[in-house]
Amino acid sequence: MTTFRALQVTMPQPKQFVRQVVERSIDDLPAGELLVQVAYSSLNFKDALSATGNPGVTRNFPHTPGIDAAGTVVECSDGRFAAGDEVIVTSYDLGMETDGGFAEMIRVPSSWAVKLPSGMSLKQSMMFGTAGLTAGLSVQELVEAGVTPDQGEILVTGATGGVGSLAVAILAKAGFQVTAATGKESEHAYLKELGATSVISRDEVTENSTRPMLKPRWAGVVDCVGGEMLAAAIKATRYDGVVTCCGLVGSPDLPINVFPFILRGVRLIGIDSAECPMPRRQTVWNKLASEWSLPQLETMNDEIGLEGLEEAISAMLAGSLKRRQIIKP
Repeated sequence: MTTFRALQVTMPQPKQFVRQVVERSIDDLPAGELLVQVAYSSLNFKDALSATGNPGVTRNFPHTPGIDAAGTVVECSDGRFAAGDEVIVTSYDLGMETDGGFAEMIRVPSSWAVKLPSGMSLKQSMMFGTAGLTAGLSVQELVEAGVTPDQGEILVTGATGGVGSLAVAILAKAGFQVTAATGKESEHAYLKELGATSVISRDEVTENSTRPMLKPRWAGVVDCVGGEMLAAAIKATRYDGVVTCCGLVGSPDLPINVFPFILRGVRLIGIDSAECPMPRRQTVWNKLASEWSLPQLETMNDEIGLEGLEEAISAMLAGSLKRRQIIKP
């Protein structure tokens, strides 16, 4: 194969962006030791921003989005992988300024790739994708900090989002009592299907949130929202509880005092999947393939081709996309 299909975003005029599926040459791919034939990718909000020219994600065009990719190694010039190995590539600069997974082929540094864990298919890896990795890292932090299922409720905010929904399912699989917070009343039954013990509104989390402290309730928190929601969750976390945060859709600001930290010993841990060290990344992927594998994973995803991305990207930006989108280039 010397050419391949890819979704390409061009900028024919300033602030005008055009998306179309094109034929590209492998020779045009960026430098890197690892050439991978992509079997699956997945659609993330960052991809939708890249595809519409958001300068906070991508500044150089033409460009192929896709921060996730899973496929088979075609060649690896530094010997880290062998031809035929199945790998997962997420995070770092993939799909941002480096051409990403919305294509049949990618070329990247070999240090960006994780060998596909035993017991997981390439398609399943992209059903998790960066969202699943982030959710898994959040749960791993709770576990390593000593939070156990017998200590009480774990709150997940933004629970219908990609990270939130997978966090609900992983926590339930790990035996935790999960309370899912969402502003979408129509999704309560879906969250219960994922394993949530109870579902509450966002307003219930933020009620009386201007107070310095709230009645202790949560043994742990996976926050995907930030802002007032995160502050309220911290204020209602029990003594020695642990809060992880990975999102800022609510706000990047944290309106809070130090009382929960110095009076209850609450610990706040930031989650970053982009530059996460490879050993930790591999640990979480191995858990997602084994003890955290999800029987309901298939029902959380729809499969589309490159031609289906235009509609899916528009739906994601409009907030009307209900299921994760798996792309088969």
